[in-house]
Amino acid sequence: MINKITIIAVSEKGKELAERISRHYDEVTISRLAEVEQAFSCSDALIFIGALGICVRSIAPYIQDKHTDPAVVCIDTTGKQVISVLSGHVGGANELTVSLARLLSAEPVITTQSDNVGLWALDTLPEKYDWALEILPKGNTTPVSDERRNSWLNQAIALFVDRKPTALLLECPVEGGEYLIETLPSHVDLYQDVASIPVDKYSLVIAVTPWIHAYPALCIQYVPKVLHVGMGCKRDLLVDVQLLKEKILTSLREQHLSEKAICSLDSVDIKADEKALLLLAEALHVPFYTYPATELKEIEVPTPSAVVESNIGIPSVSEAAAIKASGDGLLVLPKQIYHEGDVQFTWAVALDSGKPRQKGHIEIVGAGPGDPELVSVRGKHFLQRADLILYAGSLVPKELTYYAKPGAIVRSSADMNLDEQFALMKSFYDKGKLVVRLHTGDPCLYGAIQEQMNYFDQYGMEYHITPGISAFQAAAAELKSEFTIPEKVQTIILTRGEGRTPVPEKEQLHKLAASQSTMCIYLSASIADKVEQELLQHYAPDTPVAVCYKLSWKEQRIFRGELKDLARIVRENHLTLTTLLVVGEAIGHREGLSRLYADEFKHLFRK
Repeated sequence: MINKITIIAVSEKGKELAERISRHYDEVTISRLAEVEQAFSCSDALIFIGALGICVRSIAPYIQDKHTDPAVVCIDTTGKQVISVLSGHVGGANELTVSLARLLSAEPVITTQSDNVGLWALDTLPEKYDWALEILPKGNTTPVSDERRNSWLNQAIALFVDRKPTALLLECPVEGGEYLIETLPSHVDLYQDVASIPVDKYSLVIAVTPWIHAYPALCIQYVPKVLHVGMGCKRDLLVDVQLLKEKILTSLREQHLSEKAICSLDSVDIKADEKALLLLAEALHVPFYTYPATELKEIEVPTPSAVVESNIGIPSVSEAAAIKASGDGLLVLPKQIYHEGDVQFTWAVALDSGKPRQKGHIEIVGAGPGDPELVSVRGKHFLQRADLILYAGSLVPKELTYYAKPGAIVRSSADMNLDEQFALMKSFYDKGKLVVRLHTGDPCLYGAIQEQMNYFDQYGMEYHITPGISAFQAAAAELKSEFTIPEKVQTIILTRGEGRTPVPEKEQLHKLAASQSTMCIYLSASIADKVEQELLQHYAPDTPVAVCYKLSWKEQRIFRGELKDLARIVRENHLTLTTLLVVGEAIGHREGLSRLYADEFKHLFRK
């Protein structure tokens, strides 16, 4: 990841370009050519502005290898070409080159062959999918040393980009596997069993597997994190954590499994504070998860234990926890037992099933003011994927529910109380389904989501909020008004009048009106008379008002007038629900200029 960038500007013209670039990245230092050595060691990326030859000669003494060198990009002083020079993949120079080219409307020059011919970037795949990388010579199960790995990796990449016959081994479901299958190059054949790979056909093997094999050709092996280690033990186990670790790793090696494939340590919930297991998880560099005994009890295991069942009421801990964590995956190592003196523990290993976990999700989506095209891109994506869409009745245009996929359940909440809404959402959530709770505008403004989130919190349910455009924003747009006018009004008040739901004393409309701010009043059309009376205590009778009905809907209507006529406008047009009242001098105001664009006003981007 590129965070710290140093720009080396060779000429005065280059400095101007450097200043321009620096405004668009967070942590940028502009340095001189004489400071290249320090910049090379302390930066994530170097951007040279000048001749490519100067760039190459300047960095040459400091180049080590692509895993430690910073990304280096060279730009000509006219800003017409951006060249990826060093650490294209691993360091991110190729990506930075594209980014800079877009910024400058320049031509990106990337010479990395795999990029240009549309092949996999074999050196960056591990980072993308969190795979460990091993290089195995032909017929050898021992990976090359770290010191020699880069040179061997380069040999393998050369074979691949030269389109030498290559075998791809996918032995189990993994994240990234579908991508490899869908983008399989023409010179690559797919296998699911190492024994099926012909001995003399291939120059290269690319293996994505947790198993350790001797391959019939030079192999790049990616080790995915797919092994779940289940453990059981006596309470307050007193044992050297190294013994626990060594027993587990030895048993994996005996099964020809890589220790780098371990992704979790798992047990029953009564072991959540077991110090030995916590230390073991730390030693293995994996998270420690526990599961309720009631859930583990339902899992069938090959070697149940009567002793375990008599002690904690379930037939298995290690096997059941491993299978549970793996998503009902294959038990590749059945229960192992260590018992010496007072030290007793068991372990088992399961292979991740690759199936989506049966864990539901609730997304509270802001629908925006009404127009289906004003829902956020993220919100639209959730609507398209949802298994249940529960929308806020007449407050949300039904057209928004048309994004639903075939088979999705779409239900209005208008006739449902809170308990009924929650019960429906939970029934889908418990089945591992995606629920969208669709609220009008932005759900965090008068969306009545607090009580729903309280339920979700109580039951430990996973949820998230996708914000939406609020009615006050849509009102400003439709009124062609900036609600914050320099030297006139700098505050927007979002509030509601006091109807059936009380308003805190300190937030009474007449008190808020004293500020003379732009006021956007929700949920108050039915009490327009009272709103008008309270506001007239501080606003002038001729203060501009806008009564906005169903903003951005097909039925949208907007009525302009003066504050003294507010109640009459509402009454004569029979406006009730989905109406926003806007009050303030900012409506239609065109006087007063921002200092931001004044000639004499200097700032970061205009000096």
